[in-house]
Amino acid sequence: MPTSPTRDLIIEKADALFYEGGFEATSFADIAAIVGISRGNFYHHFKTKDEILDAVISRRMTRTRATLEDWEIEDERPRYRILSFVHMVIANQTEIMAFGCPVGTLCSELAKLDHVSKGRAADIFSLFRDWLAGQFRALGAGDRADDLALHILGWSQGVAVLASAFHDEAFIRREVIGITTWLDSLPNLSHHN
Repeated sequence: MPTSPTRDLIIEKADALFYEGGFEATSFADIAAIVGISRGNFYHHFKTKDEILDAVISRRMTRTRATLEDWEIEDERPRYRILSFVHMVIANQTEIMAFGCPVGTLCSELAKLDHVSKGRAADIFSLFRDWLAGQFRALGAGDRADDLALHILGWSQGVAVLASAFHDEAFIRREVIGITTWLDSLPNLSHHN
């Protein structure tokens, strides 16, 4: 069933507000005000904030899948696909320095709240983890692929947290170079890919 333009706009604006201000701090009134609708019209689309959160997570999952598919199309070489993931930190550095990683901040907040949707939000990380592991397997990492995927995912999350804390573009660029150097130094991987 297709969604309405108003519902889509609510989800889009809620996504931005959850990212920039946090899920718990964002109210129905905040979302209704930025969308420009009455609270009554708002409740026609969503009854609870948890319903909005569910829609936001679904939106992020869809967008993450689309990004991964784009990277698959853009370059057939696994190393360059991994670097597309790594360079996402630079491409989004302004937002990351201001608000952190959208996935990381949401997962952290929902974990602190022990929110029922914390696992579903973490599934976004699982998409990245599984995709990165597939790229590492294609490079010949074998049984190490998942560990390498988690390492690079963890490293990038650390960069996002510190970038948000220190607002240091040079740090981000140094770390991306460091990740690239690490990737090139891994033994037994096909560096030509």
